[in-house]
Amino acid sequence: MLSRVAERIYWIARYLQRVESAARVVNAYTTLLMDLPKEINISWFNLVTLNSGENEYDTRYKARNERNVVKFTLADNTNPNAMLVSLEHIRENLRTTRDVMPENAWELINGLSSFANNSINNGALNRGKRQEFLNEIINQCQMIQGYISTTMLHDVVWDMWSLGRDLECADMTTRILQAGVSVLQDSNEANSVQTSLIVWGNVLRSSSADFAYRRSVAAMVKGRKVAKFLLCDESYPRSVKFCLTEIKRSICHLPKQKKIMEGCQALDELLDASFLKEQLDHEFLNYLSTLQLHLANLHRFFSEAWFSLDNH
Repeated sequence: MLSRVAERIYWIARYLQRVESAARVVNAYTTLLMDLPKEINISWFNLVTLNSGENEYDTRYKARNERNVVKFTLADNTNPNAMLVSLEHIRENLRTTRDVMPENAWELINGLSSFANNSINNGALNRGKRQEFLNEIINQCQMIQGYISTTMLHDVVWDMWSLGRDLECADMTTRILQAGVSVLQDSNEANSVQTSLIVWGNVLRSSSADFAYRRSVAAMVKGRKVAKFLLCDESYPRSVKFCLTEIKRSICHLPKQKKIMEGCQALDELLDASFLKEQLDHEFLNYLSTLQLHLANLHRFFSEAWFSLDNH
């Protein structure tokens, strides 16, 4: 497979996961607004900070409020990580790789893109319509993922797809955890049992992990247990540990893997460290940032080994 084709497949998978993740985090914050006591204010700007978009945001907007952050995260074409921008990147990459992708993938992606654009033009970002819209985005992304995973040959194309999907998923899981910790710190009620239950319950739901958590952990929802589950559980598909295992499985089928495997080993060791304390504080946020740097290093190793250019 040509390196430019491999890179495009990898980025289609990453961008599709990014679309779903953007919908999940905005949905989670919207739910928190309804669940938390009215006297607790949460900073919507956390969603911008999570994706390192502060410079782009401040250039575009003056107020750091809900309306602007939601627009910036989902629909602003000046934000390289916005949901609609990711959808456009998917379409462009898929347009030039249709000969190696399942035949209906193009129609499904076009359908998702049309739905997203039309809905936003008709007011789907307003709070009253937002959750229904975002739930449909998540459902369509999952449908496309399911279609591709059950109709694509599980060859080198599938390996590239899996690498993009799993790396992006692992990265977003760390960012969802960051969002939970940041909300509690902003509320000044990190020690409130009720507030903690609401926040960490939403963290689980934003990863569709609440059912899996109850089955696996069989314990009250607590920050430390939720963090350990989403980072280290070996059987939940959106945990960082599970994603890393899948990345290593895909790499085994590909050339030039030595440096990449070393990067995976470093990340494995970081996940196995005794990092979780009773209080998930600034030290834990720094730990999550370190995980994100290691994941970014893996992407750099992929680019050096297999891709011709990295213009993303």
